[in-house]
Order: sequence, then C-alpha cells, then structure tokens
Amino acid sequence: MNLPLLGADDIEALGPTGAVDALEAALSGGLDPETSPARHHVTVPGGELLIMPATTQRVTGVKIAGVAPGNPARDLPRITGSYLLLDGPTLLPLALLDGAALTTLRTPAVSALAIRHLTGPVLRHLVLFGTGPQAYGHLAAVLAERHVERVTVIGRTPLRVAALVEHARELGVDARAGTAQGAEEVATADLVLCCTTSATPLFDGALVPDGATVVAVGSHTPDAREVDTTLVSRSSVIVESRAAALSEAGDLLIPMAEGAFSAEDIAGNLADLVTGLRLGEQPAAFGRPRFFKSVGMGWEDLAVAAAVHRKAAP
Repeated sequence: MNLPLLGADDIEALGPTGAVDALEAALSGGLDPETSPARHHVTVPGGELLIMPATTQRVTGVKIAGVAPGNPARDLPRITGSYLLLDGPTLLPLALLDGAALTTLRTPAVSALAIRHLTGPVLRHLVLFGTGPQAYGHLAAVLAERHVERVTVIGRTPLRVAALVEHARELGVDARAGTAQGAEEVATADLVLCCTTSATPLFDGALVPDGATVVAVGSHTPDAREVDTTLVSRSSVIVESRAAALSEAGDLLIPMAEGAFSAEDIAGNLADLVTGLRLGEQPAAFGRPRFFKSVGMGWEDLAVAAAVHRKAAP
C-alpha cells in the first residue's frame, strides 16, 4: 500500500482560515467535545508521548506526538510526531501527516475559533507572550480573523522577541517588544495570547481590562499554568471541553484547589460558542474578561487532518 505522506507544505496549504472553518464545521455539525476520547500520556526517556485518538462517521485518526523539552537546546523542535488518518467505515489508512506541522496549525486555529466568537472585528492592542512556533502560528491565525492595530511581543530571549517583532512588521502590523512582566502592556490589551512553556503565571490577572479576552494554550498538565487565580476568578471561562479542562488544565485546577473557582463556574465549551452561546447576553458576563483555556484535543487534530487530506486529494 502506497500511503500518501502529507508534509508541512500540504498542511500549511490549508491555511489558518481553512483550519478554523474545519473546526467550526465539525462543531456545528454536531460533534460533542465532551465525548471525545481522552488523551493518553506516557513518560519516555526523551520526555512525554501523547496518544490522541478521535473518530467520526467518516474518518478516524490518531496522533502520536512527542514532547521533548531538551530538543530546543539541540536546535530541534520541542513537539514531534505523526498523524495516521483512516477511513471511518473500513479503518483503511488514508494518509500519514506530519504531526508537528499539524499541531502548529491546529492549536492556533482552535484559539482563533474562540476569538472569532469572543472578540469584535478590530483588536486595538494584542499582547503576545511567547516567541516559539505557536506564537508565530497564533499571530498568523489572529491576523486571518481580525484587524490588529498594534502587537506587543513579550518573551525571555531578546533576540527571539526582536525576530518576532520584525516578522509582525513584515505582515504590516505595528509591533514592538514589551517588558518582561508585561504589566503596562496587559493593562491596555484587548487580546492577550499566552503561548509559552511557563509553569507559573505570566502576569497579574488584576491588570487585564474588563471586556478583554485572554487565551492560554501553553500547558496541558494539572500543575502548570500561564494565568493566575485572580484572572480566572474574574473571568467568564470558556474551555474546549469541560472534561478535558477538569482533567488537564492547571490554569483552572489550581484555582479550584485554592477554593477560588469551581466546575460550575465554567461558562461554556467551544461547541457552545459555535452553536449559539453569547456571553454578552449573559448578565454575569458584562464587565468581565473572557478567558479561553485550551489543552489540545484529538477531535481537533482529526478535523484539521481530514480537511488537509481533502484539499490535497487529486
């Protein structure tokens, strides 16, 4: 069997908007994130192996992703892996995809789908924490969805911050480097993107303006978080699925352990947004930040992989 190999070029050809549309179509078509199979974690010598299955009537798939914390020091990608796409009824293989490239497209698309439903068409000030592939991917995804007037980039390495700032300027955005803690920048933001590997909060959640949106994607373990308890307790919280968030999202689990947040405080999941939830129509949502927490789920990989396969088909 000659299995088609879909690499980074094939995946990038779908583009951010194509990926967001694929996710939205899956949810508007009735996919329930709460019933998506759980991610399996396996500790291995190089780091962590993630096994992420998902299925629909038409297609089934599984991503095997490696998270190798030591790879950046070797000038290698932190996220590795492959995605096997199968025909749903027969389970015959359809294609093998580059798992790292798929993740690089899928994760920003999930955030952009939330942003599509949580923000207005114009973003005056975007604050972007992080300088890795996800930061670049999120910038591209947001620019595909919204007009952004100004971007502030915050990261640990000045050279990498400068490179992302220059990249944003090449895309036509007024961009600059921010301060290490981002206090002044966060206080004037209407969208904050957290795309880091930090295990501790990046900024003081009390500084986020009412009505602003914060998106955090960097962690998927119960003991790590990019935002603090103050932000979570102030916000209308949206998740991909309650089950996944309450299993893996330290951004929520740590405030819950502190007694400052509960599962009942989650305003909705991504399917709720797509199928009609409007936070602005809920009295409790007025005058509050909106916080979207993503941990990454198998159904998202499947939706985007299937869209890549359809686009690449002769």
